[in-house]
Amino acid sequence: MFKKILIANRGEIAVRIIRACRELEIRTVAVHSTADVDCMHVRLADEAVCLGPPPSNSSYLNIPAVLSAAHITGAEAIHPGFGFLSENDHFAQLVEEHDRTFIGPTPENIRIMGDKIRAKDTAMRLGLPVVQGSTDVVTTLADAKKWAKKIGFPMMIKAVAGGGGRGMQVAMNMEELKKKLQFCKLEAKNAFGNDAVYLERYLENPRHIEVQVFGDGKGKAIHFFERDCSVQRRHQKIIEESPCPDMTEEARNGIFEICAEAMAKMRYRGAGTIEFLYDKGEFFFIEMNTRIQVEHPVTELVTGVDLIKEQILVAAGEGLGMTQRHVISKGHAIECRINAEDPQTFAPMPGKIGAYHAPGGPGVRIDSHLYAGYRVPPYYDSMISKVITHGQTRDEAIQKMRRSLREYVIDGIKTNIPLHRSILEDSSFIQGKYTIHWLEKWLASKNTSS
Repeated sequence: MFKKILIANRGEIAVRIIRACRELEIRTVAVHSTADVDCMHVRLADEAVCLGPPPSNSSYLNIPAVLSAAHITGAEAIHPGFGFLSENDHFAQLVEEHDRTFIGPTPENIRIMGDKIRAKDTAMRLGLPVVQGSTDVVTTLADAKKWAKKIGFPMMIKAVAGGGGRGMQVAMNMEELKKKLQFCKLEAKNAFGNDAVYLERYLENPRHIEVQVFGDGKGKAIHFFERDCSVQRRHQKIIEESPCPDMTEEARNGIFEICAEAMAKMRYRGAGTIEFLYDKGEFFFIEMNTRIQVEHPVTELVTGVDLIKEQILVAAGEGLGMTQRHVISKGHAIECRINAEDPQTFAPMPGKIGAYHAPGGPGVRIDSHLYAGYRVPPYYDSMISKVITHGQTRDEAIQKMRRSLREYVIDGIKTNIPLHRSILEDSSFIQGKYTIHWLEKWLASKNTSS
C-alpha cells in the first residue's frame, strides 16, 4: 500500500480524497495555486506545495510543477480527482515514467476513450450499443453534407475532444448545419485546442443514464449500477440520482452486464463511467469518462462502497475488493450540485463566505470545502458543494433533500440553492418524468410566466 499520495486537484474532491486516505492511514500532499492557499484541502492535508499563480495553466494544469511536487515530497502516487489532468493521457504516462503510480486508468485506456470517434469504434467492438453517426472526423461542409444524407436530421455536431457541453450544437436541417459547423469547430478549438468534430444522430427526448464501472486492469470488471443525470442545463448536470426513476428492470440489468463485460475485455483499470442516452427502452453509447465522477457519492450511498478507496486499492495492485454478487443497491439517493452563481442568470458569484451552516441528520451527506470566512475565487469552476441524500424510497430521499436545502446556510454570496428548491417542488420532477431537455424548458416557462 502507498505511504503518501499527492492529490492533483482542489476543493471538495481534494477534501474527499484526503478523507479516504486518512482512513487508509496514507499521508497526503495537497497542491494549490496562490489563490487557494486558504482552501480547505490545503488545511487538511499533511503537506502542501504551491504550484503557481491562480490561472489553471500556471498551477493545476502545470504538469512539470505537479510532477516536481510529487518528487520533492516523496509521494508514491498521484490521484487526479476529476477535471484538470484527470483524463490527460500524456500526464498519466509521465506519472508512470517518473516512477509514480497514476491512480486511474492506464494511459492507453484514457487515450482510447478520450478521442470520441475512437471511443465509439471501441464501444462497438466491445458490444456496447451506439448511436448512428460519422465514422471519421468531419473537416469540411462537403463531408458534413455526405454524412447528413446517411444519418438524417436532426443531428448533433460534437467536438472530438469535447466535454462539459462545449463544442456541441444541434442542427435541424441543412441550413443550420452550414451555420453551426464552423461555430462548433471554432468553439472546440478555443476550448480544447482541437477543432475536430463529428456528427451523430440526435435523439430528441432521451434520458441521460450513466453506468459506474470498475476494473482491476487484468481482465476482471464489475458494475455499480446506474445514475440518472438527465436534469441538466446546457449539457451541465444539475441533479443526479440512483436508481433511474423511469426504467424497466429488464433494460437496467441488460445494460449492466454488457458494460461489465466490455470493461473486462478492455482490461480497464480503476473507476470509469459509461454514459448513454436512453430512449424508448434503448441505450445508445455517447462517451466514457475515465475518472471518478462528480456524482460518485450517489453510488456510494446506494451501495455502501467507498469508490475512492477502491480506486486507491486497485492502483496499489490489490485488485477489486469484491465480486459482482457483493454489490447491492439499497434505497434511493439524490445529489444536488451547489454552485456559486446567480440562481436566475447563472452568472458566477465568487466572494467571501459569511455565516456557514451545513445541514445534517440521518441520510444527509455534504461534500464541500466551504467554511465561514472562506473566499470563493473567481478562477475555477463555480461548484462549491454537493448535497446528497439517501432514503429507503425516492420520496424519502426527496423529502430529506428539501429539508437539507432549507437548512443550508451560505451567506455572503449567491448560490443556486433556490433553483434546486424549486425543482424539487415541481410535479414532473416528483413523478420522475423528465428528460435531458426538461430543465431548460422548465426554466424557459418560468421566465415567460415572470
